[in-house]
Amino acid sequence: MGKRMRKRRKHVVKADLAVHGLSKAGTSLKLKIFADSEKLGELEIGRGAVYWWGRNRRRAKRLSWSRFAEYLEAYQ
Repeated sequence: MGKRMRKRRKHVVKADLAVHGLSKAGTSLKLKIFADSEKLGELEIGRGAVYWWGRNRRRAKRLSWSRFAEYLEAYQ
């Protein structure tokens, strides 16, 4: 028998959590998303909205929670 093959992960997500008080503005979860060691983008989940920075974007795409829910429902 040869060496066991390790299954390589295609996607990696790194998280930063900023908690200043669960009910206060500025509380957010930022996810950095990678595929095959290449950055796909960053997703920030905040109290008022969801923000997406694509790989080469300088400005975030902002979606309110209502709009984000509509977007997800459209792709079910």
